[in-house]
Amino acid sequence: MPERPGHCYRYFDTPPYTRIEYIKSIPQSKITKFEFGNPKGNFSKRLVLVPLEAGQIRHNALEAARIIATKHLSAKLGENNYYMRIRVYPHHILRENKMMAFAGADRLQEGMRRAFGKPVSRAARVKPFQPIIEVFVPEDKVQIAKEALKKASSKIPMPSRILE
Repeated sequence: MPERPGHCYRYFDTPPYTRIEYIKSIPQSKITKFEFGNPKGNFSKRLVLVPLEAGQIRHNALEAARIIATKHLSAKLGENNYYMRIRVYPHHILRENKMMAFAGADRLQEGMRRAFGKPVSRAARVKPFQPIIEVFVPEDKVQIAKEALKKASSKIPMPSRILE
């Protein structure tokens, strides 16, 4: 079975690495805003994108999902006819022990000795059925919101479902 992209950071088996006061040179999160649309609108329907299994979602995957869902909703409904919110935050810092891949590299690197790694990215840890993205729309615009969340789910590295 072929691996899906982002497989190396998709699952976790270690404690979260989140103490940013002790970590130097943390990469900035790509997500700048977490709420879009009209927060004061009176919308009757709420749709939620949830993962079906536990895992990690990198900040650039969350940003890609946010962009595609926001573009779809804004184009079809307009800025004031929906409210979308990202419900997870990328707290976990991902580390990587970089290895050299050229002739003679075995004499330059240490292998697994002192292999703690340097911070390379951020990720949000999610549990099954924990809301990732939440969309509020009027009753007659549910199908458009479902299309937006379906597009957003293609950017999430684990199987997900849309709940009403």
